This record gives sequence, C-alpha cells and structure tokens, in this order.
Amino acid sequence: MRPLIGTALVAGITLLSACGSGESAPVADAPATPPPTIPMRDFFKNPEKAGFRISPDGQYFSYRAPWKNRMNIFVQKIGDTTATQITQDTVRDIGGYFWKGDRIVYSRDINGDENFIVFSVGIDGADAKPLTPTKGVRAGTLDDLHNIPGMEKHIMVQMNQRDPGIFDPYLINVETGEAKSLYDNKENYESWMTDHNGVIRIATRTEGVTSVYYHRASDKEPFKEFMRTDFKDSFSPLFFTFDNKNLYASSNLNGRDKSAIVEYDMATGKEVKELFANKDNDVDGLDYSRKRKVLTMVTWTGAKSERHFLDDETKAMYAKMDAKFAGYETWVYGSDDSETKSIVWVGSDRMPGKYYFYDATADKVEELATLYPWLNENDLAEMKPISYKSRDGLTIHGYLTLPKGRGEKNLPVVMMVHGGPWARDQWGYDPEAQFLANRGYAVLQVNFRGSTGYGRDFWMKSFKQWGKTMQDDVTDGVEWLKAEGIADPKRVAIYGGSYGGYATLAGLAFTPDLYACGIDYVGVSNLFTFQRTIPPYWGPWREVLYEQVGHPEKDSLLLASASPALHADKIKAPLFVAQGANDPRVVKAESDQMVEALKKLGVTVDYMVKDDEGHGFRNEENRFEFYEAMEKFLDQHIGSGAAKPAQS
Repeated sequence: MRPLIGTALVAGITLLSACGSGESAPVADAPATPPPTIPMRDFFKNPEKAGFRISPDGQYFSYRAPWKNRMNIFVQKIGDTTATQITQDTVRDIGGYFWKGDRIVYSRDINGDENFIVFSVGIDGADAKPLTPTKGVRAGTLDDLHNIPGMEKHIMVQMNQRDPGIFDPYLINVETGEAKSLYDNKENYESWMTDHNGVIRIATRTEGVTSVYYHRASDKEPFKEFMRTDFKDSFSPLFFTFDNKNLYASSNLNGRDKSAIVEYDMATGKEVKELFANKDNDVDGLDYSRKRKVLTMVTWTGAKSERHFLDDETKAMYAKMDAKFAGYETWVYGSDDSETKSIVWVGSDRMPGKYYFYDATADKVEELATLYPWLNENDLAEMKPISYKSRDGLTIHGYLTLPKGRGEKNLPVVMMVHGGPWARDQWGYDPEAQFLANRGYAVLQVNFRGSTGYGRDFWMKSFKQWGKTMQDDVTDGVEWLKAEGIADPKRVAIYGGSYGGYATLAGLAFTPDLYACGIDYVGVSNLFTFQRTIPPYWGPWREVLYEQVGHPEKDSLLLASASPALHADKIKAPLFVAQGANDPRVVKAESDQMVEALKKLGVTVDYMVKDDEGHGFRNEENRFEFYEAMEKFLDQHIGSGAAKPAQS
C-alpha cells in the first residue's frame, strides 16, 4: 500500500503497548489452581526475535533482536543457521524498517523526543548513515518507491526541516544520502499520498475544523481541490486503483455512521462504489496483491480482528494457515516480489506470537522464532470480550482478564484505561494485563465513548467530555464489576498512560471514594497547560482540539472543572506518577504541577522521572524499574496476596 502520510491528531496522544507470541496448539483447559509467579522481567524484557521481513528477492529474511539491551537488526540467508548483525545501536531500540534493494532503511529518535531520524545500512552491515537531519527535525518514510523504474536507490521521505509545523516531501538516495525537495510547498500542505508509480497525487491541508483534499493527475500539473470535509467526517485515502485513476478510501461520508471501504472517482469527484461495510464497526483496512494487481481482503476490528476476503487465492492461503494453527489468529504478510515466500504470524491473547516462513511453491511452513519463548501460555490468563450499559444507555465494549486459578469473585481490580483518547483497546496478548493477572488482579479495559472503531456517533459523544461522560463510562465499568461480584469494592485501582493517565487523575479527583490508588503514566493533568504545549506539528489541528476537548477561553469553566491539577484537594488516594523528561506530547510540566500540588496537600505520591525517555518508557532498563515500582505500589495499596517474584 501507499497510504496517505500525515500527522493525525487522533493518533497524537495515544500511548502504544507492546505486542507478542507462544505455542502452536490450542491451550488445554487447566486445573483451577494459580499458575507460578512469573518474574516481572519476563513480561517486559525485549523479545528474543521480532519484526521479521523477507527480502524482495526471497533470498534473505531480517529481524530485530536485542544487543546491549537495544533492539537491532539482523539479516540471515534463507537456509542458513546464522545471521549477521547489521546495526549496533545503543541509543534507542530500532523500530520500523524495510528492505530497499541491498540496503535496509530504519528509523529511531533520541531519548524519546520523537524527532525521528531515517537511516540506511547495507545488508552486510557496511556503510551505515543517517539520511535525514540528526537533531531537531522529525522525519518519516512517505513511499519506499519499491520496484519503480529509476528509483532503485531512492526513497521518498517527509520532514519538517523547513517549518517545524509542516512536513515537506523529499527524494533521498539511500546510498549517498543526497536529498532533493520534491515540491515547493508554498501552500503548506500537511500530508501527501503517492500513486503506484511513486508520483505524489494527493495533498491535504487543514483550515480550522475543515479538511481540504487536493488532487493532480500528474506531477506536471497543479493541485486542485476536490473535497472538503468537516472534521466530524472521515475520509481516509488508502491507495489508488491499479490504473492510478480512482481512489480506494475508508469513508463515513454520504450519511454513514460507520466507515466503509469505497471507491472514489477522481475525475467526477464522486463515490462510485461501496466495496464493503460492517453494521457494527468502522472498516478501515484494504489489502492487495502487488504482483497480481487484485484486491485481496478487507480488515477491521470488532470484538477481535476480522477480515473479509475479496480474492479466492488469498482466501485459500489463509484457510491453510487457519487449519494448521487452529485456535489462533494467523496473519500472512511481508511477501517477496514473487509472492511465493512470506512471513506468517500466529498468536492469541495468551500466545504473544510466533513467526513462520511460508514457501507457497513447496506448500511448506517452517518456524522461525517465538517472540517470548520463556512464557508458557498455559500459565497466562484469558482475555474475554465483555460489554455493559453506561448510565445513559450506551453499550460500552471492553476486555476482562481474570487471574487464572483464583476464582471470579471479590478480586482486587486494576482498571486499565487506554490512551488516545481517540484510539481503542483490542483483543490479543497484552503484557501489562497478563503481568497484573499473574499477580492476582482482575484487569478491565474499556472502550469508553470516543474510542475508535464504533462509528461517528459514538466517537462524537466524547467531544468536550474529558472528565465528564467519558470518565463516567470508566466509573460505570467499576460499578459493573461490583454488580457482577467480580470486584472487591475496597481494592480497586486505576491505571493508564497518556489519556489513560489523565483518566487516572480524573478518577481520583472526581470519584475520590471509588479507587484505593492510582498510577498515572505520562498523563495530562491540566487541560489549559496541555493545549499550550502541544508539538508544533499538531498546530494545524488546534481548532479541532478546541472542538474535541474545549477552547481555553470560550470553554474555560468546562476545562477548569475537568482539570485534575486544579482539583488536587479532592484527591485522597495514594498516587504513583511516571514521566519521560523529553515527552513532546504530554510535557513534564503536566506531571510536575500535579505532584507539587499533592505534596503540598500531604497526599502520598511517588514520582518517577526518566531523563532519557519521552511519551512512555521504551528503554528496557526503564521499563523494568517502572513495572517493579508499579508492582510494589499495587501490592501495598490493594495487595493481591501473590507471592513476590524472583527477578530474572
């Protein structure tokens, strides 16, 4: 796919969680006895191997693995038993990467500042170099220009080098690092989309609360406006049709509540076909075969990950995988250019993930690695999709993880609130939920109003409701647990990161008798100061933020009533706060003011600051320290009674 790349506010303050893998047969029913206490580090240390990719020629595969406590990239020839380490990064974990000819392109930031640097290195580990500025600039890949004639050594990136608030497109030679501006962005377009020939064909710009879309038929023509949408509407271009004339998109236009996959005619400016819709959930994914030039499947998230096949060949391949790995989710991805060799991921809620190499010609599946081989899925807890009614009649969906072998009644509970807030929790392996369940806690994760995937109306019900009905949905989750007899009312904690950290502070301030303690991880505390310190590249969406959260002047009373830092005197439960000093999204001052106010009031508050982190702790040693402190804090205040683990 060649997606529209831009900085979307809805993704702006989401704290991402880790994902992972396990066994290749369904979990058998185990006796109702508690599992062994698993060392904390087993949940949060770096995976043994992860992020597998196959080379375009199908001769090699690559993966990320730990080296000196940081995730680095390794390359191995298919059929060999040893790999070559091609990066030696000790600053930060290497995250996303891809193959470009006989080189690999990857990115990382420094100390969590989110000014990502794009690097290139040979697959033998030689000639590593940065391709974008190494300080003060945020860069990312716009198009890998794969198999485009004349672009064998080039990629397209976007970066805010010219203006911190605007991302411009550049063509970069991955061998020499030579960069060339692709567009004189006098109009300050904010995001870009290429066609299958690597030509920038679509640009977008935000005007207040209006999204404006522009199109050009070729790089020789000027951009012309083809659509305006209110921010409440959703129109997300996915990729062009194979003749590069029309556009596939996920859209809730034309009176829809749930986004559907549609085809849009660029010549007439009209939707011409609905490919797929789901009555309960937004549909946002569409895949295709680059070699065969056919659409393969539609994907979306319901209670679990869902897909609908558009191609018999793809359907047959998944049928083979599903039969071989019955009881698990399977995803085939990362094929070579011939589309005969692929990587297969297999996993579940209790199995973080295994990787397999699939040779379609030989119809052979070979195991490559297990993400966390030290975890036994039989010791882990089931994550169950649940739902309940909010006090005003909305259906709230979520996931309940009960501690294995400890019954289902009168349990200590951790309400774990997701970030975003315009994001969602979903079914699958969650290291935090499993860690807490292993310690004897029930964990409830809820998709409160505003969570994505449930349609326009459910999302819009969150507008200007931070600390109000959004918080009520979380509170109602606690009351549901009580009514079901699951929760011990005196032993309920609340924990979350980013917006979830805000919800923690709001829960303690606005329902002070509900929670025994709270853990705020890089959370917003003051809705006035938060809006004044957003990153410059969020600037175009400031008016949208005012509509969704509240205007600091027009809605000053609302924001004051919903800012926990201004209601610190209501908090009486113990609080643990964790913050990255370099966080560009929720700056350190958000935590500082909360901690200072509580200490003046004599409230117990523990404060952990990491000078080499940003929006969430990514370095392994910092994760260990955070979760060790979390475990002690929860045990002290809602004591699970679980045995203390030995450190690994």
